[in-house]
Amino acid sequence: MGNKLSGRDLIQLGFPKNNAINIALGQINRYRKKEKKASILTEAKEVLLTPEKFKGHGTWGKVAEGLINPVQVRMHQLNTTRAPFSIFGENEIDEQAKFQLYDALKLPISVSGALMPDAHSGYGLPIGGVLATDNAVIPYGVGVDIGCRMSLSVFDLPASFLKGKDDQLKAILSEHTKFGMTETHKIKADHEVFGRSEFQDIPLLKSLLGKAYKQLGTSGGGNHFVEFGVVKLDTVLPEWKLVPGEYLAVLSHSGSRGLGANIAKHYTYLATKQCPLPKQVQHLAWLDLNTHDGQEYWLAMNLAGEYAKACHDDIHRRIAKALNKRIVMTIENHHNFAWKEMVNGKECIVHRKGATPASEGQLGIIPGSMTAPGFIVRGKGNAESLNSASHGAGRLFSRAKCKATFTQSEIKKELQKHEVQLIGGNIDEAPMAYKNINTVMELQKELVEVMGTFTPKIVRMDK
Repeated sequence: MGNKLSGRDLIQLGFPKNNAINIALGQINRYRKKEKKASILTEAKEVLLTPEKFKGHGTWGKVAEGLINPVQVRMHQLNTTRAPFSIFGENEIDEQAKFQLYDALKLPISVSGALMPDAHSGYGLPIGGVLATDNAVIPYGVGVDIGCRMSLSVFDLPASFLKGKDDQLKAILSEHTKFGMTETHKIKADHEVFGRSEFQDIPLLKSLLGKAYKQLGTSGGGNHFVEFGVVKLDTVLPEWKLVPGEYLAVLSHSGSRGLGANIAKHYTYLATKQCPLPKQVQHLAWLDLNTHDGQEYWLAMNLAGEYAKACHDDIHRRIAKALNKRIVMTIENHHNFAWKEMVNGKECIVHRKGATPASEGQLGIIPGSMTAPGFIVRGKGNAESLNSASHGAGRLFSRAKCKATFTQSEIKKELQKHEVQLIGGNIDEAPMAYKNINTVMELQKELVEVMGTFTPKIVRMDK
């Protein structure tokens, strides 16, 4: 008996000669490779005798499912007709983004969809796409950056506080924010999210806990940012304890870092294995929520969302501490996520990939660009948009097109014109790369009401 577990060992235990053996070997090789063969065989025997006891178990749940009620792997065809949908700001949206939504609407699980006025083509679902499905979650419908979100903190300090403090505020952003793949904080913070049971119960998450701890309070590359600016409140809520006026604020945009990226990669792979689709829509492979992997992804996705929020909270805490000032209110929202929501009287999974939740009374923040205002909004609960709004201005130029079109000196001029100071940043995030946010807001007046604006003044991005 060699030390490597084989299919023959499992057959000798009494495992049926079917896919349950492949599943078991896959799980053991992925998560239990370093353990003694004898102890694994003892556990495997128990799973074989009482699979019901192991439902939902980290390593053995999938094996138990294979013994009780195996996932049926079969080729799915697209429907010939599209599920109902709405498009807001149709003339502002490129054709490819529309065709991506049309393909998604033909999935046999699709219930309805919508496209926001900032939409542009993406990978799988278009950015700015919203899709409601029946008891199924599409990892690429949520995206790689699970829980990518906005967070706006307002200080009870007048906007004039910014005057003459450029160097101090730039130093705070340079010192207390970290960007990209490698930068992390020297002094790590702890957070209650690390005590969540999913980090112990789901083997993939257990392996990512160290990375998540290291990256807490950091931001990714690309269009992620932390910026000081001026909030102008036109309409206030009593709980804010503020009067209409202009205040100092901090706005951040980032997601769940390496944790979310690894979750997305792992479960997308599982979805494409379990849910073969025609080639042009293979990225829209889904996980049935009644399966072990579907349930596990749902838990992992929600944890990544909590972790993304924890990262923003840590960033804002560090900045408030450096300023030695107290945050009086925070408005925040995910814009890459999936939620269980009612659609036409039926519970569906609503994927928002680059879209802001905008149910009635729900607050959110929709950023413009470095040189354009962002908007504090309150949702109107429009059923046509699946209670959603845009997540920003949306790109006019792809990253590659930016590099071919703009120069650093043009960007510099644009920033000077708007009195914005930038730390880091790349050509592919040129302010000119984005659609006009005022046009986008005009096109979604029936989706959200504007309560105020945020104007960036000192922006920090990845180099």
